Amino acid sequence: MTESKVARSSLRDPSLAPEGHLKLDWAGRHMPVLNEIRAEFEAGRPLAGRRLAMCLHLEAKTAYLATVFLAGGAEVVVCGSNPLSTQDDVCAALAERGVTVHAWHNATPEEYREHLNRVLDTRPDLILDDGADLVTALHTQRRDQLGEIIGGSEETTTGVLRLKAMADEGALAFPMFAVNDAYMKHLFDNRYGTGQSAWDGIMRTTNLTVAGKTAVVAGYGWCGKGLAMRARGLGARVVVTEVDPIAANEALMEGFEVMPMVRAAARADFIVTATGCEGVVRAEHYEVMKDGCVLANAGHFDVELSRPDLERAAGRPRRVRKNVDEYRFPDGRRVYLLAEGRLVNLAAGDGHPAEIMDLAFAVQALAQQHLVERAWKLPRTVLPVPREIDLRVAELRLRALGVSIDRLTPEQEAYLRSWRPE
Repeated sequence: MTESKVARSSLRDPSLAPEGHLKLDWAGRHMPVLNEIRAEFEAGRPLAGRRLAMCLHLEAKTAYLATVFLAGGAEVVVCGSNPLSTQDDVCAALAERGVTVHAWHNATPEEYREHLNRVLDTRPDLILDDGADLVTALHTQRRDQLGEIIGGSEETTTGVLRLKAMADEGALAFPMFAVNDAYMKHLFDNRYGTGQSAWDGIMRTTNLTVAGKTAVVAGYGWCGKGLAMRARGLGARVVVTEVDPIAANEALMEGFEVMPMVRAAARADFIVTATGCEGVVRAEHYEVMKDGCVLANAGHFDVELSRPDLERAAGRPRRVRKNVDEYRFPDGRRVYLLAEGRLVNLAAGDGHPAEIMDLAFAVQALAQQHLVERAWKLPRTVLPVPREIDLRVAELRLRALGVSIDRLTPEQEAYLRSWRPE
């Protein structure tokens, strides 16, 4: 226990730590790949002398990742990437384990910005971001620190989009690994993690049946694929909305209906957004929704379901359950917005299963090690995660599960490298 870290942290209630420790221990027990990397980090301490700034959803799995970086020798300072997903007991426990924490649940926008700045006040040289808030703050408000940053890694689709926009303008001042785009992240975290955890959050929050109802999924990327798959598994009729004709065709081939949102909204019992774009559900869609429609967002920022349009049409909401706001239209129709339009699986649930985050966070850990090993040698742009990291995480996962696979023989390897006819 490090009292100095607790004292330097910004916490809601340090006395909540015992419950947080239980959560961290449970998560760690179910993250075998990360535990293998933790053992290597403890032995080699590859991050010794480095200060890592993390901005992630502060719950048990993320907190456990932070302790892995500690084991690797880094000084770790963290803040939350979403005020409603931050868990105060986890923050208190993490501070007791040696991480400086600046976060609490339901922080105001001003408090959230203050927490970001307190993390950056520590002058980090490594960044681990979720939504690119730390990177954006460095490039807009704290440019004097840009030359101190070796590089970083980004967790989510929205953050990668922001970083690529910066890189396209030539503005990105240090290399950033797009962890979200790594195979062992998006194939599992985005699809199976989001698919399960978002519907867990929706069902826990509403206590309503999904079976026999119409679920509209906005966006058919990896997150949308998981949402649609799980909704169908729960017995829903699934409609997909898309702007990408290729993704729309894929949804059709999977057996889902595809149509514009203005038609889908009129049929929906549930609408779940997962696009990374703003205004996906807006005024013209609210006008046609039927009474009782449930609205949830599985994208990073709370901009996909337009709350300004909703309040213009229905006025201020009434809180009818925890994380459920009822909006009543002048004609008597009611719609229900979950978690204020924030990320429903974390703001109204426990986030992805630990076994899923084990894979994504193993990629994060190895990406940060890769940055340190190649300090100042990588180009200042958005970089793909090296394939060897993806393969290593995949192999560690199979080994943890006791699964073995075939290997190419030397003759097969030679055949795959050849082109001349025999």
